[in-house]
Amino acid sequence: MAVPVRIHEVGPRDGLQNEPGVISLARKVALIDLLSRSGLRDIEVGSFVSPKWVPQMADTDQVLAQLTPVPGVRYAVLVPNMRGWEGFLAARRDDMVTEIAVFISASEGFSQSNLNCSIAESVRRLHPVVAAAREKKVAVRGYVSCVTDCPFDGPTSPQQVADAVGQLRELGPMQVSLGDTIGKGTPARVTRMLEAVLGVAPAAELAGHFHDTGGRALTNIEASLALGLRAFDTAVGGLGGCPYAPGAPGNVATEAVLDLLQRLGYQTGVDHDVVAQAAELARAMR
Repeated sequence: MAVPVRIHEVGPRDGLQNEPGVISLARKVALIDLLSRSGLRDIEVGSFVSPKWVPQMADTDQVLAQLTPVPGVRYAVLVPNMRGWEGFLAARRDDMVTEIAVFISASEGFSQSNLNCSIAESVRRLHPVVAAAREKKVAVRGYVSCVTDCPFDGPTSPQQVADAVGQLRELGPMQVSLGDTIGKGTPARVTRMLEAVLGVAPAAELAGHFHDTGGRALTNIEASLALGLRAFDTAVGGLGGCPYAPGAPGNVATEAVLDLLQRLGYQTGVDHDVVAQAAELARAMR
Protein backbone atom coordinates (compact mmCIF):
# COMPACT_ATOMS: atom_id res chain seq x y z
CA MET A 1 0.00 0.00 0.00
CA ALA A 2 1.29 3.45 -0.94
CA VAL A 3 2.45 5.67 1.93
CA PRO A 4 0.20 8.74 2.32
CA VAL A 5 1.59 12.28 2.10
CA ARG A 6 -0.50 15.28 3.09
CA ILE A 7 -0.39 18.41 0.96
CA HIS A 8 -1.11 21.77 2.59
CA GLU A 9 -2.18 24.18 -0.14
CA VAL A 10 -0.96 27.69 0.69
CA GLY A 11 -1.45 29.42 -2.66
CA PRO A 12 -4.52 31.48 -1.70
CA ARG A 13 -2.58 33.00 1.20
CA ASP A 14 1.20 32.66 1.02
CA GLY A 15 1.00 32.77 -2.76
CA LEU A 16 -1.40 35.62 -3.40
CA GLN A 17 -0.08 37.87 -0.63
CA ASN A 18 2.96 38.70 -2.74
CA GLU A 19 1.19 39.36 -6.04
CA PRO A 20 1.50 43.04 -7.04
CA GLY A 21 -1.88 43.57 -8.72
CA VAL A 22 -5.24 43.76 -6.98
CA ILE A 23 -6.99 40.39 -7.06
CA SER A 24 -10.75 40.46 -6.74
CA LEU A 25 -12.62 38.70 -3.99
CA ALA A 26 -14.56 36.70 -6.57
CA ARG A 27 -11.38 35.33 -8.14
CA LYS A 28 -9.92 34.36 -4.77
CA VAL A 29 -13.10 32.55 -3.79
CA ALA A 30 -13.31 30.80 -7.17
CA LEU A 31 -9.74 29.53 -6.74
CA ILE A 32 -10.39 28.26 -3.21
CA ASP A 33 -13.65 26.59 -4.21
CA LEU A 34 -11.94 24.80 -7.08
CA LEU A 35 -9.12 23.64 -4.83
CA SER A 36 -11.70 22.44 -2.31
CA ARG A 37 -13.01 20.01 -4.92
CA SER A 38 -9.58 18.55 -5.69
CA GLY A 39 -9.24 16.21 -2.73
CA LEU A 40 -6.94 18.55 -0.81
CA ARG A 41 -7.72 18.43 2.91
CA ASP A 42 -5.85 21.56 4.01
CA ILE A 43 -6.16 24.94 2.30
CA GLU A 44 -4.77 28.19 3.68
CA VAL A 45 -7.17 30.90 2.56
CA GLY A 46 -6.02 34.20 4.08
CA SER A 47 -4.57 36.05 7.03
CA PHE A 48 -5.77 38.50 9.65
CA VAL A 49 -2.86 40.91 9.39
CA SER A 50 -2.78 44.66 8.96
CA PRO A 51 -4.09 45.59 5.49
CA LYS A 52 -1.57 48.40 5.52
CA TRP A 53 1.28 45.89 5.33
CA VAL A 54 -0.36 43.07 3.35
CA PRO A 55 -3.16 44.65 1.30
CA GLN A 56 -3.88 41.46 -0.65
CA MET A 57 -5.22 39.88 2.56
CA ALA A 58 -7.49 42.77 3.56
CA ASP A 59 -10.63 40.86 2.54
CA THR A 60 -9.93 37.60 4.39
CA ASP A 61 -13.13 37.95 6.41
CA GLN A 62 -15.12 38.23 3.17
CA VAL A 63 -13.26 35.26 1.68
CA LEU A 64 -14.34 33.14 4.64
CA ALA A 65 -17.90 34.41 4.33
CA GLN A 66 -18.20 33.62 0.63
CA LEU A 67 -16.29 30.41 0.04
CA THR A 68 -18.23 27.15 -0.15
CA PRO A 69 -16.88 24.76 2.48
CA VAL A 70 -16.43 21.12 1.53
CA PRO A 71 -16.69 18.38 4.16
CA GLY A 72 -13.31 17.00 5.08
CA VAL A 73 -11.43 20.17 4.14
CA ARG A 74 -9.80 22.32 6.81
CA TYR A 75 -9.50 26.03 6.01
CA ALA A 76 -6.60 27.85 7.65
CA VAL A 77 -5.83 31.52 8.24
CA LEU A 78 -2.70 33.20 9.52
CA VAL A 79 -3.17 34.91 12.91
CA PRO A 80 -0.10 36.87 14.09
CA ASN A 81 -1.46 38.42 17.29
CA MET A 82 -4.55 38.91 19.46
CA ARG A 83 -5.95 41.54 17.12
CA GLY A 84 -5.78 38.95 14.35
CA TRP A 85 -7.40 36.41 16.66
CA GLU A 86 -10.34 38.74 17.29
CA GLY A 87 -10.71 39.22 13.53
CA PHE A 88 -10.71 35.47 13.04
CA LEU A 89 -13.32 34.94 15.76
CA ALA A 90 -15.61 37.53 14.17
CA ALA A 91 -15.32 35.83 10.76
CA ARG A 92 -15.38 32.21 11.88
CA ARG A 93 -18.23 30.05 10.55
CA ASP A 94 -19.91 27.16 12.35
CA ASP A 95 -20.27 25.17 9.12
CA MET A 96 -16.55 25.16 8.36
CA VAL A 97 -13.57 23.37 9.90
CA THR A 98 -10.97 26.05 10.55
CA GLU A 99 -7.41 26.28 11.78
CA ILE A 100 -5.14 29.16 12.66
CA ALA A 101 -1.47 29.42 11.79
CA VAL A 102 1.09 31.26 13.91
CA PHE A 103 4.64 32.04 12.91
CA ILE A 104 8.09 32.91 14.18
CA SER A 105 11.52 33.10 12.57
CA ALA A 106 14.60 31.01 13.22
CA SER A 107 16.75 34.11 12.57
CA GLU A 108 16.89 37.28 14.63
CA GLY A 109 17.40 39.48 11.58
CA PHE A 110 14.22 38.32 9.89
CA SER A 111 12.26 38.52 13.15
CA GLN A 112 13.30 42.13 13.62
CA SER A 113 12.53 42.99 9.98
CA ASN A 114 9.23 41.14 9.72
CA LEU A 115 7.86 41.41 13.27
CA ASN A 116 9.90 44.29 14.71
CA CYS A 117 10.88 42.20 17.72
CA SER A 118 13.21 39.44 18.85
CA ILE A 119 12.39 35.76 18.45
CA ALA A 120 11.78 35.48 22.20
CA GLU A 121 9.35 38.40 22.12
CA SER A 122 7.52 36.98 19.10
CA VAL A 123 6.95 33.76 21.04
CA ARG A 124 5.64 35.71 24.03
CA ARG A 125 3.20 37.57 21.78
CA LEU A 126 1.82 34.27 20.51
CA HIS A 127 1.20 32.82 23.97
CA PRO A 128 -2.27 34.38 24.43
CA VAL A 129 -3.21 33.54 20.83
CA VAL A 130 -2.45 29.85 21.23
CA ALA A 131 -4.07 29.78 24.66
CA ALA A 132 -7.26 31.36 23.25
CA ALA A 133 -7.31 28.89 20.36
CA ARG A 134 -6.95 25.93 22.69
CA GLU A 135 -9.77 27.26 24.86
CA LYS A 136 -12.02 27.51 21.78
CA LYS A 137 -10.79 24.12 20.51
CA VAL A 138 -9.39 25.67 17.32
CA ALA A 139 -6.49 23.76 15.79
CA VAL A 140 -3.15 25.59 15.65
CA ARG A 141 -0.35 25.12 13.13
CA GLY A 142 3.08 26.71 13.49
CA TYR A 143 5.49 28.15 10.96
CA VAL A 144 9.20 28.69 11.41
CA SER A 145 10.77 30.79 8.66
CA CYS A 146 14.36 31.06 7.42
CA VAL A 147 15.25 27.47 8.31
CA THR A 148 18.32 27.38 6.05
CA ASP A 149 19.06 31.02 5.23
CA CYS A 150 17.99 34.51 6.24
CA PRO A 151 18.03 37.43 3.77
CA PHE A 152 19.57 39.58 6.52
CA ASP A 153 21.70 37.23 8.65
CA GLY A 154 22.89 34.72 6.05
CA PRO A 155 22.96 30.96 6.81
CA THR A 156 20.81 29.74 9.69
CA SER A 157 22.33 27.07 11.91
CA PRO A 158 20.37 23.81 12.44
CA GLN A 159 20.41 24.43 16.20
CA GLN A 160 18.69 27.82 15.72
CA VAL A 161 15.86 26.05 13.90
CA ALA A 162 15.56 23.34 16.52
CA ASP A 163 15.42 25.99 19.25
CA ALA A 164 12.67 27.89 17.41
CA VAL A 165 10.60 24.74 16.86
CA GLY A 166 10.97 23.84 20.52
CA GLN A 167 9.81 27.28 21.63
CA LEU A 168 6.72 27.12 19.42
CA ARG A 169 5.75 23.66 20.60
CA GLU A 170 6.08 24.74 24.22
CA LEU A 171 3.04 26.97 23.60
CA GLY A 172 0.85 23.99 22.78
CA PRO A 173 0.59 20.91 20.58
CA MET A 174 0.95 21.80 16.91
CA GLN A 175 2.43 20.68 13.65
CA VAL A 176 5.31 22.96 12.66
CA SER A 177 6.03 23.86 9.04
CA LEU A 178 9.70 24.53 8.30
CA GLY A 179 10.12 27.31 5.75
CA ASP A 180 13.07 27.68 3.39
CA THR A 181 11.95 31.27 2.96
CA ILE A 182 14.35 32.42 0.25
CA GLY A 183 14.87 29.09 -1.48
CA LYS A 184 18.60 28.73 -0.83
CA GLY A 185 18.40 25.35 0.88
CA THR A 186 20.16 22.31 -0.54
CA PRO A 187 19.37 18.66 0.21
CA ALA A 188 22.50 18.33 2.35
CA ARG A 189 21.73 21.43 4.40
CA VAL A 190 18.03 20.54 4.70
CA THR A 191 19.07 17.10 5.96
CA ARG A 192 21.33 18.61 8.63
CA MET A 193 18.59 21.01 9.68
CA LEU A 194 16.01 18.24 9.93
CA GLU A 195 18.34 16.00 11.91
CA ALA A 196 18.58 18.76 14.51
CA VAL A 197 14.83 19.48 14.53
CA LEU A 198 13.98 15.79 14.88
CA GLY A 199 15.65 15.98 18.27
CA VAL A 200 12.79 18.19 19.53
CA ALA A 201 9.81 17.09 17.38
CA PRO A 202 8.84 13.85 15.64
CA ALA A 203 8.69 13.72 11.84
CA ALA A 204 4.91 13.15 11.99
CA GLU A 205 4.48 16.62 13.49
CA LEU A 206 6.65 18.47 10.97
CA ALA A 207 6.05 19.76 7.46
CA GLY A 208 8.36 21.06 4.75
CA HIS A 209 7.77 24.46 3.13
CA PHE A 210 10.17 24.98 0.25
CA HIS A 211 10.47 27.84 -2.18
CA ASP A 212 11.76 26.97 -5.62
CA THR A 213 13.69 30.22 -6.08
CA GLY A 214 16.92 28.24 -6.43
CA GLY A 215 15.35 25.35 -8.35
CA ARG A 216 15.94 22.82 -5.55
CA ALA A 217 12.53 22.57 -3.88
CA LEU A 218 11.74 19.12 -5.25
CA THR A 219 15.11 17.65 -4.28
CA ASN A 220 14.71 19.20 -0.81
CA ILE A 221 11.32 17.49 -0.55
CA GLU A 222 12.97 14.18 -1.45
CA ALA A 223 15.55 14.74 1.29
CA SER A 224 12.75 15.45 3.76
CA LEU A 225 10.84 12.33 2.72
CA ALA A 226 13.96 10.28 3.40
CA LEU A 227 13.91 11.51 7.01
CA GLY A 228 10.24 10.66 7.50
CA LEU A 229 8.37 13.90 6.77
CA ARG A 230 4.96 13.24 5.26
CA ALA A 231 3.49 16.74 4.98
CA PHE A 232 4.45 19.56 2.64
CA ASP A 233 3.23 23.08 1.88
CA THR A 234 2.72 23.88 -1.79
CA ALA A 235 1.18 26.70 -3.83
CA VAL A 236 -0.90 25.98 -6.90
CA GLY A 237 0.73 27.45 -9.99
CA GLY A 238 3.85 28.24 -7.94
CA LEU A 239 2.27 31.42 -6.66
CA GLY A 240 4.08 34.05 -4.63
CA GLY A 241 6.04 33.98 -1.41
CA CYS A 242 6.82 36.26 1.50
CA PRO A 243 6.62 40.01 0.74
CA TYR A 244 9.15 40.78 3.50
CA ALA A 245 11.94 38.46 2.36
CA PRO A 246 13.96 39.77 -0.59
CA GLY A 247 14.27 37.02 -3.19
CA ALA A 248 11.54 34.87 -1.64
CA PRO A 249 8.97 34.57 -4.48
CA GLY A 250 8.45 31.10 -5.86
CA ASN A 251 6.61 28.64 -3.64
CA VAL A 252 7.00 25.15 -5.03
CA ALA A 253 4.06 24.39 -7.34
CA THR A 254 1.42 21.98 -6.07
CA GLU A 255 1.18 20.26 -9.44
CA ALA A 256 4.96 19.65 -9.55
CA VAL A 257 4.95 18.15 -6.07
CA LEU A 258 2.00 15.89 -6.93
CA ASP A 259 3.89 14.64 -9.98
CA LEU A 260 6.99 13.99 -7.87
CA LEU A 261 5.09 12.11 -5.19
CA GLN A 262 3.29 10.01 -7.79
CA ARG A 263 6.61 9.04 -9.40
CA LEU A 264 8.01 8.08 -6.01
CA GLY A 265 4.97 5.94 -5.20
CA TYR A 266 3.35 8.07 -2.50
CA GLN A 267 -0.40 8.61 -2.16
CA THR A 268 -2.00 12.06 -1.78
CA GLY A 269 -5.67 11.52 -2.60
CA VAL A 270 -5.56 14.68 -4.73
CA ASP A 271 -7.05 14.88 -8.23
CA HIS A 272 -4.25 16.05 -10.52
CA ASP A 273 -6.67 17.22 -13.21
CA VAL A 274 -8.56 19.53 -10.86
CA VAL A 275 -5.28 20.95 -9.54
CA ALA A 276 -4.16 21.56 -13.13
CA GLN A 277 -7.34 23.60 -13.70
CA ALA A 278 -6.67 25.54 -10.49
CA ALA A 279 -3.09 26.18 -11.63
CA GLU A 280 -4.37 27.75 -14.85
CA LEU A 281 -6.71 29.95 -12.82
CA ALA A 282 -3.90 30.89 -10.42
CA ARG A 283 -1.48 31.82 -13.18
CA ALA A 284 -4.13 34.02 -14.77
CA MET A 285 -4.19 36.09 -11.56
CA ARG A 286 -0.61 37.30 -12.07
